[in-house]
Amino acid sequence: MQASRAELVVDARHGTGESPVWQAGEQALYWVDIPGRTLNRWTAAEGHRQWATPQMPACIAAIADRPGQWLAGMEDGVHTLTLGTDGQAQLTALAPVQHARTGMRFNDGRCDRQGRFWAGTMLMDMGAAARVGVLYRLDGATLQPVLDDLITPNGLAFSPDGRTMYLSDSHPEVQAIWAFDYDPDTGTPSRRRLFVDMTPLPGRPDGAAIDVDGGYWICGNDAGLVHRFTPDGRLDRSLEVPVKKPAMCAFGGPALDTLFVTSIRPAGDLSDQPLAGGVFALRPGTQGLPEPAWRP
Repeated sequence: MQASRAELVVDARHGTGESPVWQAGEQALYWVDIPGRTLNRWTAAEGHRQWATPQMPACIAAIADRPGQWLAGMEDGVHTLTLGTDGQAQLTALAPVQHARTGMRFNDGRCDRQGRFWAGTMLMDMGAAARVGVLYRLDGATLQPVLDDLITPNGLAFSPDGRTMYLSDSHPEVQAIWAFDYDPDTGTPSRRRLFVDMTPLPGRPDGAAIDVDGGYWICGNDAGLVHRFTPDGRLDRSLEVPVKKPAMCAFGGPALDTLFVTSIRPAGDLSDQPLAGGVFALRPGTQGLPEPAWRP
């Protein structure tokens, strides 16, 4: 790949491709299609395959020492998924959630550096702009609410040393990214402050990843860009993808120097972005960090 030039990895045409996770042991990328209700896997050697899920999966994390099983934030809570040989993912309920309203589901989520799972919820009717979203931490088989007053929680990420947590709200009425001090021993965020106001910048802040230098990479939804912000909140580069709605990014590849980007395929005329809903790869000129697995 040429530096900073996006290449198509999978012409997936997913409604909402989300939560890419690189599994180094398999040299495989996993991700979900939320409305399509699938968990997906790609390797350079074997190509693309998928498993159907009984509910919409929104965010996933590998489970430590359990190959073939995944943790997933879905519609009615957090579940474990066991990938079958028949193209089906078996669902086992782990932690139910009490939504504030009907029509809600989980959205963005991932593990901190210690293997704690975090995920946020949202009302699927984004036009309602309802601040009913909650960021939860999974404690055993219980979802502990930690932050509320969110519309579309996104951009969850943790600094290389695990002592800073990032969170965005991608709704058009918010478009903010916050940073928090994070206690890695207790899993507690504090001292919330504005990291980046995305309102004057191109794109809404969607899913994110962290590089080895602490750079915060976030998809600029609606702008066809992936932005990198330095740890002090300065925008230092923006990379293009050939679709308008990149959704989330993740570092992968043998050297963790490839940035994989999932995307959204909106309804309507797509003549100007026929690859919408695909998965793309960039060489951003830096390396990422291994994605932590959930440790029950």
